Order: sequence, then C-alpha cells, then structure tokens
Amino acid sequence: MTIHLLHIYDRNGNSLFAKEWSRKKSSNLTKVEEQKLLFGMIHSIKSFVTKMSPKDGKEGFISYTTSRYKIHFYESPTGLKFILLTDIFVGNIRETMKKLYSSVYVEFVVRNPLCPLNEPIRSSLFETKLETFMTGLSFFEDSN
Repeated sequence: MTIHLLHIYDRNGNSLFAKEWSRKKSSNLTKVEEQKLLFGMIHSIKSFVTKMSPKDGKEGFISYTTSRYKIHFYESPTGLKFILLTDIFVGNIRETMKKLYSSVYVEFVVRNPLCPLNEPIRSSLFETKLETFMTGLSFFEDSN
C-alpha cells in the first residue's frame, strides 16, 4: 500500500502545504492549477454529500475511490482541510487523519511561534515530524 501525496488547505481554499511521496505520473498542470483543481473537486464532493445525505452530512465525506487511487479527507474544527491520496487498498484512515492534525499540525505549526497561521507552512521541523509520522504508518511504502 502506498501514500502518494498530502495537501493541506485553509478554509478559503489556499494551499498551505503539499508533499509528494510516490507519484508515478506527473500532471501536465502547474502546481497551482493542480492544487486549485483538487480543492475544487473536494469542495464539490463535500457539498454534494452534505446536500444529499439523509443524516447530518458534516462527517459524511471521508474518502473517494477511483480505479487508481483513493482520496482521504479530513476537515479540522477550524476548517483546515487535509487531503491524502493513497492507493485503493488503504482502508478507512479517519483516525489517522485526526492524529495527523492533532499530533503533527497542531504540535509543530499551531504551537510554533515561528509559523504564522493561515500562511504556507515553511517549517523544517514540521516537515521532519510529518515525514516521521507518515513513514511510520503501516500503509506507507517507499517506492523510490
């Protein structure tokens, strides 16, 4: 099983962080275009799920699977959006996404006075802790 990439967006759709691990095919889009396209797709799916759900749709959108990859989604209480692309064999990782937010993002961005909130994350400490967290997951596979 493999993790392909992670994106973190603020509540307005601005990309705060993006990291790739094992992406086999590159896009013909620029990074900015790709980030906007991914956020737009997630926003549309989330909106659809919220409107169509017979129950409270707040926690309704957890993941979306295609024939090639799976998109996992977690929205923090403050509106940050964490999007993780994996292979299709990774199961429900909702708790892992919550832990990523609370143990890595909150600890090494929110509590770091050198990291301004709502701006792109440029912290080597955050990147190091994120790398340790991700490579420690049972479904992380380094294909490089």
